[in-house]
Amino acid sequence: MAIQKPSHTLAKIHLKALRTRSLYILFTLSFTMFINMFCFAQELPNPKDPIRPKPTNDSITVRVDSLLTNPQNIREIDSVTTDSIPKKKKKETLEGIVNYKAKDYVRLNQKVNRTTLYNEAEVTYTDMNIKAGIIVIDHSTDLIYAGRLKDTSGVYSQKPVFTQGESVIEPDSIIFNIATKKALVFNSKTEQSGGTIIAEKTKMENDSILFIENGKFTTSENLDDPEYYFLMRNAKVVPGKKVVTGLTNLFIYDVPTPIGLPFAYFPMTKKQTSGVIMPTPGQDLGNTERGYFLQNGGYYFAISDYFDLAVLGDYYTNGSYGLRLESGYGLRYKFRGNVSFRYENLISQERGFPDFSKSTIYNIRWSHSQDAKANPNSRFSASVNLGSSRYFQQSINQLNLPSTQNNTLASSVSYSKTFQGEPQVNMSVTATHSQNTNTESINMTLPTFQGSVGRMFPFAPETGSKKGAIQNINLQYNVRAENRIQTTDSLFFKSEMFDDARIGALHSIPVSTNFKVFKYFSMSASTNFEEAWTLNTIDKFEDEDGVIITEDLTGFDRFFTYNFSTSIGTTIYGMFDFEKKGKDPKIQKIRHVMRPSISYNINPAFDQYYDTFELANADGVTFGEAEREQFTRFEGSLFGVPNRTYSSSMGISVGNNFEAKVRDTDSSATEPKKIKLLNNLNFSTAYNFSGDSLKWSPLRVSGGTAILKEKMNINFGMVLDPYALDNNNRKVDRFNIDNGGSLFRLTSASLNLSYSLSSKSFEGNGTEDDAAIQESLRNGGRADDLFGKPQDFADQRLSDEENGKQDDKEEESELYNYFPPWSLRLAYAVNYSNSTRQNTISNNSLMFSGDVELSPRWSVGASSGYDFANQGFTQTQLRFERDLLSWRMNFTFVPFGPYKSWNFFVGIRSNLLKDLKYDKRRQRDQQL
Repeated sequence: MAIQKPSHTLAKIHLKALRTRSLYILFTLSFTMFINMFCFAQELPNPKDPIRPKPTNDSITVRVDSLLTNPQNIREIDSVTTDSIPKKKKKETLEGIVNYKAKDYVRLNQKVNRTTLYNEAEVTYTDMNIKAGIIVIDHSTDLIYAGRLKDTSGVYSQKPVFTQGESVIEPDSIIFNIATKKALVFNSKTEQSGGTIIAEKTKMENDSILFIENGKFTTSENLDDPEYYFLMRNAKVVPGKKVVTGLTNLFIYDVPTPIGLPFAYFPMTKKQTSGVIMPTPGQDLGNTERGYFLQNGGYYFAISDYFDLAVLGDYYTNGSYGLRLESGYGLRYKFRGNVSFRYENLISQERGFPDFSKSTIYNIRWSHSQDAKANPNSRFSASVNLGSSRYFQQSINQLNLPSTQNNTLASSVSYSKTFQGEPQVNMSVTATHSQNTNTESINMTLPTFQGSVGRMFPFAPETGSKKGAIQNINLQYNVRAENRIQTTDSLFFKSEMFDDARIGALHSIPVSTNFKVFKYFSMSASTNFEEAWTLNTIDKFEDEDGVIITEDLTGFDRFFTYNFSTSIGTTIYGMFDFEKKGKDPKIQKIRHVMRPSISYNINPAFDQYYDTFELANADGVTFGEAEREQFTRFEGSLFGVPNRTYSSSMGISVGNNFEAKVRDTDSSATEPKKIKLLNNLNFSTAYNFSGDSLKWSPLRVSGGTAILKEKMNINFGMVLDPYALDNNNRKVDRFNIDNGGSLFRLTSASLNLSYSLSSKSFEGNGTEDDAAIQESLRNGGRADDLFGKPQDFADQRLSDEENGKQDDKEEESELYNYFPPWSLRLAYAVNYSNSTRQNTISNNSLMFSGDVELSPRWSVGASSGYDFANQGFTQTQLRFERDLLSWRMNFTFVPFGPYKSWNFFVGIRSNLLKDLKYDKRRQRDQQL
């Protein structure tokens, strides 16, 4: 029991910590006894030997009667001279040929009947192979002795390597009996399914059974001085299957620890096997007072090579519990995916207290990807992330800081198929889901059907290229049908969610052409015909009390619209040359690429789809034409409403790109280096010819570039309005310059900077994929750790990114690098608003994340930020990690905020013994 601080609530705290649910505990014990009684172990017992018949002699003696004639001595020759059944030959002592060789000499001593092989000796007999410095074969006893060579300075070399079947052993010396195929091995080292067994003395019965005395089992890479091992006094090893031991305890650097067992069983199979997943005990140290717990315990089902299932659960003594199902599946060259379901029943405080609360949360994730070569004409994919809006903020068994900042959960399941031919036909069926975690609103399409017929050129020539406006006329057909549902988190998966469903379809036939004008200009013209079908319409009227009633109608209805657009554009290239005779400037040339474009759009008015109703006063008298309300029955339909007013507008846009050629610092380079000054700089505005006022649209400016060897990305944008504001801050039909101001009025602006740098950037090495980042992306988060690294206590692999990568690390020298490895990621965003003279900065924040390796095995990291607008720190996480070779230790700390918590973990890195760990944490205070 932990030491608790004395206070006036001492008795209350102790009583609550020890309070349990007896019914749940009784059920758990009963279930455990049921498992122990009716479940098999890793192997079924061998069947008993069958009962064989035992021959006996008859007690009655048969005698020959004396009256019979005595037999005559007649010699006859049997007609069958040779028996058809051959006699069983005597088994030879050796079952095969003994092959041997050596580098220096092979000497046979006939007096003692021994053969000696010296220096790089090798003996092969059936499935047995011995390589050693010296080997002695005793032909009289059928024994083979193998050992090391010793030089004049007493140094041993050429240790024996003994191979028998799938078993490989590297001892100091070995004695092998050729007749019985038994061996006695001294100071051996053998690898077994990711672990290594170091034994003083090993007796090999055959290639499948080993008996070990004083053996050490470890996953350490340094076998001469392992940092930890399990000392097995006596053990039986079945290679590739299991290790069964007697008294076993843990040693750390040859120091015994009290961690041990009277007997132990280590499964050593290389295949997937089913087994129990040991839970992690602990105590909830938060303010929820859930008491003691067992977390992440369950069972792993290795169903097949293509499908598995892990069932995990949590239980708290105050009644809270959780259930998780994790499954992965895959078929090579076909598809792969994974499914997870998480459910938690959360109880805070004690029933009857004012701060008691109870809630349930869940999360469903499904990811499915199809191999591109499986079927080129059809494809199925899924990316599902749905559940309770507050799951990542309230879950008691995972701490995923980046996911707590996600405002949206999104899902998509789609199937698409292509029908080859002329023209080509495509179709797809998609189910989508979008969920706002703040408002708890959910939008779904169940499903969306999209179909299209490929582009057709009815006037194209049968042979040759298409020329002119007529030959380039093309058309296609598209259809989109949806069943859209808008609901809330509380109605999700209930029948009420379908009450406000909207069903409709949109058919479109775009017709377009393109051609050259005056050699340098590209011109295009298009018209689009659309027809919308809907099953949801409305009707508006005024009741007797003067209240406008909107009535929802069901039934098929449709409206037809069309529009016309044309555009003309060109590309202009400009070159600024700074090279002069006799001079070699740093900047030699600057190229400017400009792409101006002018477009014209016409959208007719469709008044035939609009209706009116008259408004009446309190006495029931109508106001006449001036007070008629106009509406369309298609309000609220799936694909909007037909255009009410005629629109004729012109759009103007200019795109720019700037590049420079600079002198390369490398003297061996023959060409100047090309760099980008501005990836893009775009200007766009529009003029509405049919508008009665405010005909000019605001000028929109956007641009972006990458500097510092493309490590820093810069994106900016602004909106410039040419019209002025009146005294009430409303836009008026008067230019700002005519009102005593500038040509344009800045209404909004934004700037975004992102910078990623590491010591590997200077070495030319890229960054490695991080399992934690992939988990964040799967939850819909960012592709970086600016909000912190995810930690999922149900899956420690997220914090085990180094696992399996130790072999790829370069060997560290004895003198550590004076410039330690590091990484840094920065993101800065600022938004300015001035549409109604507020002149405010709505957002101004800097986020950063970095990691520094202080020593070859010590690393620290932090993720944080500062909000200059609200003057406070953003989500902050501190990380400390120590690489203990075969072990790993890390500590994460969230010092403040709603997710204030800490976690300490130390455990074996290898997946073989990953259950041997110590995990202690303080969970964040729950806000249910």
